[in-house]
Amino acid sequence: MSHKKLPYFELRNSTVDTLLFIVKSTDLSELRAELARRYEATPGFFANDAVAIDLRRLENERIPVAGLAALLSEFRLHPVGVVADEAQQEWAEQGNLPLLELRERREAGKPVAVPDAPDSPPPAPQPPDNETIIKPAPTTMVIDKPLRSGQQIYAPGDLVVLGLVSFGAEVIAAGSIHIYAPLRGRALAGVHGDHDARIFCTCFEPELIAVAGIYRTAENPLPDNVLGKPVQVRLDQEKLIIEPLKLN
Repeated sequence: MSHKKLPYFELRNSTVDTLLFIVKSTDLSELRAELARRYEATPGFFANDAVAIDLRRLENERIPVAGLAALLSEFRLHPVGVVADEAQQEWAEQGNLPLLELRERREAGKPVAVPDAPDSPPPAPQPPDNETIIKPAPTTMVIDKPLRSGQQIYAPGDLVVLGLVSFGAEVIAAGSIHIYAPLRGRALAGVHGDHDARIFCTCFEPELIAVAGIYRTAENPLPDNVLGKPVQVRLDQEKLIIEPLKLN
């Protein structure tokens, strides 16, 4: 039996999932108000999630990174680093957060030159250094029982609900939500920022709906052509679209 002493720690390559907080305004008060507006309905859902601050949309504008990190911490998010363009990096580092580099897929179809080697077999193809790792999509979760007030369901992929979602109940999914029964509670799709996620429902009477953080509450009355009827909910840019769904 080997008695070799084990090391005290190891360093290994890894991929860690984080939320990407894309900054579009330099006004911290506006950002605080918008964070409160979007997440007051589910204040604990993103609690303790790691988040990377993406500054690239700001272009020539600047924001106090330390102040933004403190603001995100107020909403129980944990900033782990900053994504910035080369021109932004000098001031972005002043927030005492490390600069992060996103790994993005190379352009499809881009030719790669390979030197001639007539006397030796061609080398085995290697994945590019910045190739994105594609993970299998989570399976669809199916709930076949009614959900009572106070119950909450979360699906890491798509969610299918076959029973009533009562007032005060909540269904949440990283992907799309399909409800083949009345929706009277809350439905939040694309909660990790999937703008392509949708909500489908056969009887639409919601307390709250949201797609990728853009939401609408029952305080805004629904038009007669969608209230209590089959609908789909989707995003167009950052606008929530509710439209009748023809089932015949």
